[in-house]
Amino acid sequence: MKTLFNEFKQFAMRGNVIDLAVGVIIGAAFTTIVDSMVKDVLNPVIGLAIGGIDFSNLFFTIKPPGEHYASLKAAAEAGAVTINYGLFINAIIKFLIVAFTVFALVRSINRLAKPSAAAPAPPNPEVILLQEIRDLLKKK
Repeated sequence: MKTLFNEFKQFAMRGNVIDLAVGVIIGAAFTTIVDSMVKDVLNPVIGLAIGGIDFSNLFFTIKPPGEHYASLKAAAEAGAVTINYGLFINAIIKFLIVAFTVFALVRSINRLAKPSAAAPAPPNPEVILLQEIRDLLKKK
């Protein structure tokens, strides 16, 4: 049991695991920012641009068929089964924002990190042998 604990401790204290944990925590915090940006900033602008449509209230009622509800909340309260494609559109917008942000962040980091000059590859052993032979011939 002690070796299992020691192995787990060694695993948990690796730099990668700690970095991953920090990334998950920051990602969770970033999600609330993206949610607010999509819900409170982008959706009203996009909705206004396409005629005042609120994506979060776009849905189809499956059961009971033919019923129409004023909002998704009203449908849920009535116990209707719905396909919430507006919420799916919101999720796509959120994903695109996160993906673009991560792309921009990685691109910026890659530009800041200057590539180190690659060391020239060592010559082949045959080349070294030929150089030694050449040097010996020059000495004679």
